[in-house]
Order: sequence, then C-alpha cells, then structure tokens
Amino acid sequence: MSEIDRIDRTLIRALRRDARMSNVALAAEVGLSPSACLRRVRLLEENGTIRGYTALVAGPASESRHVVIVRISLSRQTEEILNAFEAEVRKHPEIRQCWLMTGEEDYLLHLEAENPGDYERIHKEILSRLPGVTRINSSFAIRSVI
Repeated sequence: MSEIDRIDRTLIRALRRDARMSNVALAAEVGLSPSACLRRVRLLEENGTIRGYTALVAGPASESRHVVIVRISLSRQTEEILNAFEAEVRKHPEIRQCWLMTGEEDYLLHLEAENPGDYERIHKEILSRLPGVTRINSSFAIRSVI
C-alpha cells in the first residue's frame, strides 16, 4: 500500500458513507475533477486500500433479530486448531463475522438469533461443537447505535 494523503482519506470517508455515489458527485465532494477522482479511486483499489464494495442486506424482520457478540477461548492456538476452527465457523450463516483477536479471548464472533431460544440452539449445536473451544462468553446487544 502506498501513502494516502488528505484527499485519499476524504475519498475513503465519502465512499464509506455511500459507495454507490456517482464519480461526478464524489469528485465534487472532494474537490477534484471527475477524471482525477476516478484515477485516485482506481489507484486506491489497485494498491489494496479499497479491497471491495459490499451491500448491507437486511433479512426478513431483521429488526426483530437479536445480535449476539460471542467471545471464544481455544484450548491452544496451534495452526491446526486455528485452521479447523475457522473452517468450521465459515460453514454457519448464523455467524455473521468472526475475528481472530489479541487479548484474553482468541476469537470474537458476531451472530444473529431469532430469539433467546434460537441462541440456545446455536450455542448447543454450533458454538459448543467448534474445534478447540474451551470457553464461550456471550453478550446480547441492546440496540444498535451506529
């Protein structure tokens, strides 16, 4: 990755707010000509600063789903256990995001459940059966702020 300057940071902030804005609108927002703006965005994509674009999709009745943050501790952090854990996590769509962490817990998971009973099922059938798990600590989100 090359150095990013103030204009690149402004481009990135604007694209984080609305990645679908037109190049003309983006150029106007950051004070560049459309061709210079497009060139900068392409450079940010090519050098890996912008790795992609995504759509945030709400499922049916997403407001009624419970967000659960789960902290996982493993028995060991060997390459074999980490790879097995990560491969298994990828198989379960209930687990929306998974991060390998520093600190006391090894992984932080973001998942969604229909209700506490559904989370109990996820805990019993998925989380407790993941390879190498020794401890599961879960917290239900009260509401989304951002």
